[in-house]
Amino acid sequence: MDLIKIVSNVQKISEAISSVIRVDVTVVDNNYNRIAGTGRYRNCIGEKVNEKSAFGFSLTQGESFIIENPRQHFTCLECENAYNCEEFAEVCCPIHVGDVTVGVIGLIAFEEEQRDAIINNKENLMNFLNRMADLISSKLLEQENTEQIKLLVSELEIVLDAVDRGIIAADHAGNILHYNTKAAELFKLQRNQILKTNIKKFIGSLDFDLLIDEHKNLKNKEFTYNNNSHHFRGVFDAKPISIGDKSFGIVCSFSNISDLLKTVNHITTGTMITSFDSIIGSSSCLEQVKVEAKKAAKSTSTVLIQGESGTGKELFARAVHFYSARAKGPFIPINCAAIPEQLLESELFGYEDGAFTGARRGGKAGKFELANKGTIFLDEIGDMPIHLQTKLLRVVQEYVIEKIGGKESIPIDVRIIVATNKDLEKKVLEGEFRQDLFYRLNVIPLNIPPLRDRKDDIVILMDYLLEKCNVKLEKHISKIEDSVLEIFMNYKWPGNVRELENTIEYAVNMCGSSVIKCMDLPKRLKVSSNTLEINKNIGIIPIKELEKKEILKALEHFGHSKQAITKAAEALELSRATLYRKLKEYKAEQYQNEN
Repeated sequence: MDLIKIVSNVQKISEAISSVIRVDVTVVDNNYNRIAGTGRYRNCIGEKVNEKSAFGFSLTQGESFIIENPRQHFTCLECENAYNCEEFAEVCCPIHVGDVTVGVIGLIAFEEEQRDAIINNKENLMNFLNRMADLISSKLLEQENTEQIKLLVSELEIVLDAVDRGIIAADHAGNILHYNTKAAELFKLQRNQILKTNIKKFIGSLDFDLLIDEHKNLKNKEFTYNNNSHHFRGVFDAKPISIGDKSFGIVCSFSNISDLLKTVNHITTGTMITSFDSIIGSSSCLEQVKVEAKKAAKSTSTVLIQGESGTGKELFARAVHFYSARAKGPFIPINCAAIPEQLLESELFGYEDGAFTGARRGGKAGKFELANKGTIFLDEIGDMPIHLQTKLLRVVQEYVIEKIGGKESIPIDVRIIVATNKDLEKKVLEGEFRQDLFYRLNVIPLNIPPLRDRKDDIVILMDYLLEKCNVKLEKHISKIEDSVLEIFMNYKWPGNVRELENTIEYAVNMCGSSVIKCMDLPKRLKVSSNTLEINKNIGIIPIKELEKKEILKALEHFGHSKQAITKAAEALELSRATLYRKLKEYKAEQYQNEN
């Protein structure tokens, strides 16, 4: 502790002592600097005092004493100025702060009258000087505490400014007392503006008085801020400033919803980058779909991905997203068939606080809101209930959502990709899917070919999946037997690539050597292999081959005009839409192109 911090106070106290006792006063700090003085010592302030002087003795010993006989007193024996001393008497009173001596108050008599004043009133004089020393000590402590408080305030301000949320403290009437830099940035207000604004303007329709009276904590409460040209949607937490049962104010922390969603999406989707190179296969039909998907990625239109289960529809959706201008935004997938109908709406669009029984306090953001500035992928769109299809249609048309229990429309900027393994055209005809929504979603269609139509990719996929399973299961299978490859090439793969992966993983688990053999395969493939052998021996033709043959026979008979297609469909007892789909399935596009 340093007396120099309160030098002004020390000088005033020195002058007060001198005016009462009528003796010259000087104060020396623990660095032997004269920091205050009256009379002869006023012009000596700032000088160094000899360490072997009486002041040095008092500082070292931490004791008070009176020198009645200068030049003869034991404290004067080592003083270099003893023989030239003009003093008639001297008093030294140390200044203590705790156990530390921080300075000395000195009284010096240069006349007999002043000496008598000291000698004749020693007890009262020492009591008075001790009180003055305590006063200086208390002033120094007060200054130290003030500096500590200032330092603490500065540290708190730095901490608050480092917090990535706007923090505002207000009194019981809502008048703003303190705020951090983020709060001013969030609400775009200057210091003089924010201090004149009542916190009620920031927290929206919330009953502020009730919040204060009930000492309530709030978490993730949504609000909308509007101020001239600046507006945004946000959330805030609130905690009362309370002592006992009495509330003195409130502290709120504010965030912009879009900033929170960016953080969530960065954590959840930032490392799940998928490229078109991640889609294994080099068959011509797959490569064609990749070309179409890359073109779709450069557009903002809605994409409808159709394909059987296990063909990799989500993989294509991710590749489209990460190949697009929205690659740095979120990719939010949701399976419409995996979520119960009564929960799907809240998952997609979110809900407000108290929207229904069991609703999470503070409400919840939906998948569309999470996908803002990015892409939402709605898998199994064919299983979406009709009433939700109506709500989705509005989103596709207007790009706004409305939460369950909400009263305002929320604008969103989202690219929509949907997928299904169902025949949506058939579901439209059957009244199970809205026709207007189908046309809105089917702007850019992508049809993923099943594995049985790209058997050239089976070998590539086998090698890739074998290595993947080796790493996963810590195995060292080197190859797959040729007889197994033959079974794979003749199997229809109803589960497509997903089924192939599961099959290889099963075989790797069952394999007892370094080569996968027929005996290591699942039972369904062994049965399929046996059936294939029987069919070869007795000449059984698969139903699909017969169907394809009869369709082509009907077209050859009736011709290839639109009227002929209608007659062929009637003869085959099929709808026109189904006939066209089967022509596409059987790679008989030449009949469609001629129409």
